[in-house]
Amino acid sequence: MPDDSGALRARQRTGTGIGLLLVLVLGAALLIALPGDDGADDDACQALTVGSWDSNDALDAEFARYGDDASRTDDWTGGDGTHSVRLPDGRVLWLFSDTYLGRVYGPPNPHGESHAWRDAATPLVRNSAVLMRDGRLESTLPAPLFADPAPNRWRWPVAARVEPRSPGSPERVVRVLLWVRAAGQAPWIYGVPTATEVATLSLPGLRLESIIEVFGQQSVPDPSRRVLFGTTLVEEDGWTYVFGGDDGRAASRPASHAYAARVPEGRLADPSAWQYWSGSAWVPRARPRPVLGDGRSRGVGSAFSVVREGGTYVLFTMAAGARGLTTVASYWACSPAGPWHGPGEEFGPPLPRGEVAAYNPQAHPVLSGDGRLVLSYDVNWLEPTGAADRLSRNVSLYRPRFVSLRLAAAR
Repeated sequence: MPDDSGALRARQRTGTGIGLLLVLVLGAALLIALPGDDGADDDACQALTVGSWDSNDALDAEFARYGDDASRTDDWTGGDGTHSVRLPDGRVLWLFSDTYLGRVYGPPNPHGESHAWRDAATPLVRNSAVLMRDGRLESTLPAPLFADPAPNRWRWPVAARVEPRSPGSPERVVRVLLWVRAAGQAPWIYGVPTATEVATLSLPGLRLESIIEVFGQQSVPDPSRRVLFGTTLVEEDGWTYVFGGDDGRAASRPASHAYAARVPEGRLADPSAWQYWSGSAWVPRARPRPVLGDGRSRGVGSAFSVVREGGTYVLFTMAAGARGLTTVASYWACSPAGPWHGPGEEFGPPLPRGEVAAYNPQAHPVLSGDGRLVLSYDVNWLEPTGAADRLSRNVSLYRPRFVSLRLAAAR
């Protein structure tokens, strides 16, 4: 995943470790919905922010247990880009972007430190998937689950959902949003944004059936203005609202912009069914307009998360500027298109000692309940120089961490 710091981790395979105009002809046939006509219940909407939070030690320990298991050489030992989706049989499918496979050794490690460690030759793949049953991680699917589309291009999975194979169909499949990136030069050391795709997995076997491009961005000349969708999604009243962002931070802006699209249930893999917020309406084939972000003090990281609580949408992102290396901020709105208010109360999740940073806060409603929301965040070595060595020497640096939080009325 592209990292909010702009230089978070080394890429073994790439040499490192998350103004546009499109003329719109808006006729009556294209005006899909007016502002406010998007399913939100304004009467139930209220200003929300983070009221309280604490570490979720049980989930932290479960990922450490599974990642440290030395009995296999082809399973997950660490990764980022953490997303989850519950399958109809109760299992939870965890999706990761760049992933280390292989064995974990120790402690102690050859550097005299009291950490478990990976061999420096540990394989890194661009994506992986791990299955959980009844709260226990069980197995890693053959990785990578989504093959590279071409040399020097790769796919990172983001949000996913289970939906009908087609509208009204009793058969269900898993749709996984994919970000396609291509190798690039600085500042695009984590890849140049290329396209959003949707993969279809069969159930219950999770066999990859197809990958369809739904939003290509190759024709947009400025990479910082290219939008990738799927960092998070929300289901409501027969629609899937899909959020995305641009790479403003990679272009040295303190914050990126957030965008919104929506798709009827059962049609995520149909590019013609996607409708984009144009600034005044949901319009097919439109150039999306930002729903949040001023490029300075308000906006999002390259990966963020949105949940719906009653009639309120709450967005979690790393804070703008330098605080985005350690601090999670939140915004709220009464509809996916906004207006978005905030940032609200911020909090700094626990980080290991050393030059480390947090990024990619993701909500996991499948694990939430009793008024508490589970949020993950990825942890990595801050400086790209020597990052690969650091990630080998300390396996805990490249795994998700978890907090449980409660939302409260904003003051």
